[in-house]
Amino acid sequence: MSEDTRGKGTAQESEDDEEATVTLTLDDGSELECAVLSIFPAGENQYIALIPLDQEDSDEGEVYLYRFQEFENGEIQLDNIIDDEEYELVSDAFDELLDSEEFDEMFDDED
Repeated sequence: MSEDTRGKGTAQESEDDEEATVTLTLDDGSELECAVLSIFPAGENQYIALIPLDQEDSDEGEVYLYRFQEFENGEIQLDNIIDDEEYELVSDAFDELLDSEEFDEMFDDED
């Protein structure tokens, strides 16, 4: 994907009946609406995994990982993960989350 998906941390969250979405404002000023896959802990921080809505039904979609903060007033802040070591930690935690969810789904499908 050639577009720059690094945001300045500005995001708007909307929760529909079906799924939570976040609209990212990218460095070039464009907006990208994404579905929230998960908010999960890794190390001492919380992180969010997002997938663009236009790729949501694709097996080949790109997942974007950001450091996540939610403030008492309900606003959220997303920060880029710049450090390679932090990115590895977050990526591994997300992979483990996916593995455990896929494992759980296998048993849910058998019921």
